Amino acid sequence: QVQLVESGGGLVQPGGSLTLSCVVSGDMLSRYVVRWYRQTPGNERELVGVSFRDGSTLYGQAVEGRFTLSRDNAKNTVYLQLKGLSPADTAVYYCNEPPNTWGPGTEVTVSA
Repeated sequence: QVQLVESGGGLVQPGGSLTLSCVVSGDMLSRYVVRWYRQTPGNERELVGVSFRDGSTLYGQAVEGRFTLSRDNAKNTVYLQLKGLSPADTAVYYCNEPPNTWGPGTEVTVSA
């Protein structure tokens, strides 16, 4: 069974950048679509982006042009590069192998 673990979250100032990682274990990443979501307390999870098997990507409207997805199949890792961060990007970020496999999440806090 595939397992996912996120890392790379932390505290960053407005305008800053972070790169999150999602390591896939238990199978080859190349076989899977991986989605990133984010969630703040009291709100539903919001789709951040999708990394498809062929390397193509799709982004949520709120992050289009600021966040970039990439994958390294040799390392079984999907990366989410966050740029131009604002306090509105503060959330726990999760990776997901559809439909029901989730990582534990990594927290991103954007604050001065």
